[in-house]
Amino acid sequence: MAEGGGSGGSGRGPPCPGAASAFRRWEQLRRRAATPWARGLLAVAAGLGLLYAVLRVPVRLRDGLAAATMFLSTLTPKFYFALTVTSSFISGLIFVFEWWHFRKYGTSFIEQVSVSHLRPLIGGAENSPPAPAAFLAGENETSRQNMPECKVWRNPLNLFRGAEYSRYMWVTGKEPLTYYDMNLSAQDHQTFFTCDTDVLRPSDTVMQKAWRERSPQARIKAAYQALELNNDCATAYVLLAEEEATTIVDAEKYFKQALKAGEMIYRKSQNCHSQSPQHEAQLRRDTNVLVYVKRRLAMCARKLGRIREAVKMMRDLMKEFPLLSMLNIHENLLEALLELQAYADVQAVLAKYDDISLPKSAAICYTAALLKARAVSERFSPETASKRGLSTAEINAVEAIHRAVEFNPHVPKYLLEMKSLVLPPEHILKRGDSEAVAYAFFHLQHWKRIEGALNLLHCTWEGTFHEVSVYPQKELPFFIHFTAGLCSFSAMLALLTHQFPELMVTFVKAMIVLMIPFLMFSEGFRKPVLRVLWPVSAPSVLASS
Repeated sequence: MAEGGGSGGSGRGPPCPGAASAFRRWEQLRRRAATPWARGLLAVAAGLGLLYAVLRVPVRLRDGLAAATMFLSTLTPKFYFALTVTSSFISGLIFVFEWWHFRKYGTSFIEQVSVSHLRPLIGGAENSPPAPAAFLAGENETSRQNMPECKVWRNPLNLFRGAEYSRYMWVTGKEPLTYYDMNLSAQDHQTFFTCDTDVLRPSDTVMQKAWRERSPQARIKAAYQALELNNDCATAYVLLAEEEATTIVDAEKYFKQALKAGEMIYRKSQNCHSQSPQHEAQLRRDTNVLVYVKRRLAMCARKLGRIREAVKMMRDLMKEFPLLSMLNIHENLLEALLELQAYADVQAVLAKYDDISLPKSAAICYTAALLKARAVSERFSPETASKRGLSTAEINAVEAIHRAVEFNPHVPKYLLEMKSLVLPPEHILKRGDSEAVAYAFFHLQHWKRIEGALNLLHCTWEGTFHEVSVYPQKELPFFIHFTAGLCSFSAMLALLTHQFPELMVTFVKAMIVLMIPFLMFSEGFRKPVLRVLWPVSAPSVLASS
């Protein structure tokens, strides 16, 4: 005990006698090296070493450059032609591969490899991509307002995989979702439905692995395994509702079971959430599960025609969890109210959520434009408006359409059916084509229901916006320009070497002659090098030098 205490107190005690003697010798050597005469001796030794390097390095450099120039003088024009052709061919292959990779994946392969593998090796910090929009329960209003606006959001009206997306795959044999979209969903599920305390419950541990499975069959199998361990595992019912249920009715049954289990777990978490940070994280997870289940149940009611019931469920959910506005539940409510043609209620929702402090969306901007257009579209005529001018209500409608189109210029082509619709993705890019698809897929019927609304949209859009902007615009990466330039330059050198071999060899030797003065230390080295490189014209060159 005394030994351990002594070493622990000083922090420098040696563990054994041999180490103690070595430690004492090292301390004596260090103290002697700190004396003035020792420092002077080291300075003299360093000066001698530097002098030797200064005298010896030019000699070795001369020998190396002389050998290199002798080798270059023996090269024939065929070698330079083969070298330039090979360089052009290799750079052309790299250029073609870079172009193919950019066209398919939208990124540069060389840049991606550099960022992913080389930057961590040299100590650079890799910038993480923006996470999909998610707002976990328990965060306050201040943190929500300070959070920067994300570009990629989860689609508030996303379809059910088993009951809706799978039908498309059964009919066409094609996958309705991209791997990137499904990967973002897997990240969302792990964020929403897992927490650190899952290891304490076997069923949640199984579900934690299930959300990471790529195969739908593996995920469904894991959900059944979790239910065997715990019949009240809410997340297992959620997974079965999303992926195994082949109809909306079956999905609703699973979600009702998930709601029953989720409410029971949520009440238990509320009672003990203040005991530790782990319990608080578990409460956030249980809140996310409960909100997700209630929202999907409301969407099931909307799809099954029970629209008023769906509206009531959405309103109750927004009242119970008012801080979850970042989940965009109000967009589900807007679509259901438009189906009921309750335009006054739609206006009330817009007045609350069409605010400068909240992120905009195509649903908010175009729904506001639709309500303004509804007031004038039935009597609107372009010919009449051109003669008498626009009224105040028509100006407001046109300005609302301008605002919507400026936010997302891709939507009008889908609403006017100038582009065909596809199934909406599970994630959307704000102001992008995916958001336009998701909006038009659910809201086209509401525009058609209001007489003249699409006509007013078409006149305003066609008269003001001629070309749809590309957002985000993909610029060619630097390495595509670089490899294209390198390939072109190498091909040009190969062509010149083939047409004028002697002239190009002379040009290469002249370039080497011009580069040598920058590499050598002494003036006496230049003359023998010039004689080796350019024996025919050496006298004239030496004279000029």
